[in-house]
Amino acid sequence: MIMPEVIIIVFGLLVGSFLNVCIHRIPREQSIVSPPSACPGCGSRIRPWDNIPLISYFILLRGKCRACESPISLRYPLVEAANAALYFYTFMHFGPGWHLPLLWLFVSAMIVIICIDIDFQIIPDVITLPGMPLGLFAASFLLPDPFLTFRTTGGGAAFEIVGISNSLIGLALGFGLFYLIALLSRGGMGGGDIKMMGMVGAFLGWKGVLLTTFIGSLTGALVGIALMAASKAGRKTKIPFGPYLALGSLISLFFGAPILRWYLGT
Repeated sequence: MIMPEVIIIVFGLLVGSFLNVCIHRIPREQSIVSPPSACPGCGSRIRPWDNIPLISYFILLRGKCRACESPISLRYPLVEAANAALYFYTFMHFGPGWHLPLLWLFVSAMIVIICIDIDFQIIPDVITLPGMPLGLFAASFLLPDPFLTFRTTGGGAAFEIVGISNSLIGLALGFGLFYLIALLSRGGMGGGDIKMMGMVGAFLGWKGVLLTTFIGSLTGALVGIALMAASKAGRKTKIPFGPYLALGSLISLFFGAPILRWYLGT
């Protein structure tokens, strides 16, 4: 009998392969359903056996298109592996239940946002706008509050539901806070970041918004300083903020409770 962990990893890899399609096509306003996947270089259709996550890239194709031999970006297997790893960790951290598919959706959305914002400096509405009502609905009945989750003595997870009030406050805080920042910075904050943080608040609650903002700002500042020190960016260089916020939201999801306990000194 196949272990559920193996099934989850394989499923995460397959979804990760689909995420690569979303990352490539959504910002170009192309359908994510049709036509079938093709090489961006020569346009050759990708055969089913050349689209096996990780195996095709590293073993069958060795990082090159079979038809034109143009190099395939390493991002493709990295996205597949990252999605599978996060699916597995989500299962191990929160345990099985109806909340799991919803958390997987959130995790995959953050991966897509990171990649698209790096390439195009946009966060698509097609991800964040449906994410806000979905988060509100799921938080009312299913989603675990990352700040009220802890490990039991038996190794399992115990948690409380985010709750509709916490989710509503989180959505309003995330959207409102970043809208205010956009007004004060006179365009320094994009509309995509505003809607993304509304989605984060709907899924993680108001504490998730605050911790995500803090971690995103800290990591963004450190990376910006490092780039300026390496003379690869100036003070006026635009650096997308979405990837750092997405990273902060994932850290808040998985480590919100221990970070809060550490901060409060309990």
